[in-house]
Amino acid sequence: MAETVSGREVRVPRRVLDTLLVALSSGVVPRTGAPYIAIGRNEEIAALLENLSTVRDGGGSMRFLIGRYGSGKSFLMQLIRGYALDRGFVTADADLSPERRLCGTCGIATYRELIRNMACKTSPEKGAVTALLNRFFLQTKQEIIADGILPEDTAFVPALKRRIYASLSEMEGNVGGFDFATVISAYYDACLSENEEKKSAALRWLRGEYVNKTEAKRALELPISVIIGDENWYDFIKLWASFSKHVGYEGLIVFIDECVNLYKISNRISREANYEKLLAIFNDTLQGRAPYLGMIFSGTPQFLEDSRRGLFSYDALKSRLADSRYQEMGFRNLSSPVIRLRRLSDNELLALLARLTKLWEQKYENCRVPNGEQMQCFLAESLARTGADELMTPRELIRNYLALLAVLRDNPEAEFSLLVKQAPPASSPDDSGEQGDDLLDFEL
Repeated sequence: MAETVSGREVRVPRRVLDTLLVALSSGVVPRTGAPYIAIGRNEEIAALLENLSTVRDGGGSMRFLIGRYGSGKSFLMQLIRGYALDRGFVTADADLSPERRLCGTCGIATYRELIRNMACKTSPEKGAVTALLNRFFLQTKQEIIADGILPEDTAFVPALKRRIYASLSEMEGNVGGFDFATVISAYYDACLSENEEKKSAALRWLRGEYVNKTEAKRALELPISVIIGDENWYDFIKLWASFSKHVGYEGLIVFIDECVNLYKISNRISREANYEKLLAIFNDTLQGRAPYLGMIFSGTPQFLEDSRRGLFSYDALKSRLADSRYQEMGFRNLSSPVIRLRRLSDNELLALLARLTKLWEQKYENCRVPNGEQMQCFLAESLARTGADELMTPRELIRNYLALLAVLRDNPEAEFSLLVKQAPPASSPDDSGEQGDDLLDFEL
């Protein structure tokens, strides 16, 4: 869905353009500016936007984006993240790593990364936690004023406190809801008394930064019974989803990338514990126990299908995520929990090259760029090597093409035809590390 830039010339803001081209040249997914180069994936985007509608209506959703390295999983997640922000959702995203997983001693690290990257329309990059809290505070103050009680009245602060406590009491029935509401109420008390130390302590608790309850109780001076930790962080993600709706947003959409790091866990017990957590989240969201929450995970085909280490090694997940008999016949089912990213068509790849050329011309005016026929020649040569017609990924094509444009810019004597015809073949997409994963659990 790139209608925002198709059919007419659109000038990309300079800051966004610079960041976009640097990220793409390095093989990194840009955090901003994704719609400017969005080509294809219309069906996948439509399916994911339908999930946003489900979340907006009070339901929950969970999807797995499955594709090879460089196939566009992370790019699609950033694109949907932008659409979600535009539609009034709160978003949070994190990349899994050896230090960030779903459970064990690394679960809280994932929660902290999600909270750090929480974003909303007024804070599109990150830092939305204080924006959500301040929005609720402002809304409540406006409600009190609308009732005829002015800020200078002595009854204003007591009325404000009562309204805040009454509003947050609705969340106390959820797991961890009482402490969540208590700490948020303490944050607002600190705002009214201009106590920066207490505000900071409340934010630390909400971000999951306390190591034990004793430290949290001492800092907050509250009789809290829990802190956010490895075992309960997902319960508080659900509370943030409810709170997001409470303050006027449509819900919370969580993006978790690089799930292949779960597949790479060498210890079987630890790996299966993470898969059990995935199963619990899957059941929770799709059975209606996580209102206003959408979860989107991404990983490689090995992460999903490997019968020894992947999700399919866990029977409960395999029975839920395996393709239906109709998908095995070659038909697509975009309502399935798993969305497999197809290879972009040749026409879509050519349109991508044309889009990149336009962006390059905007950044480097009066520079040499390939014409339409030369772009077709570059694509044909890129697809000519063995297996590339099936294995060529957008990341590889983009990096090679932007490198070609840079060479043409920096070397006036270079000829396009020689660069394309005589350049050594690029490394195979399989060199990204997927093949070596089969040896991760080799033992003597």
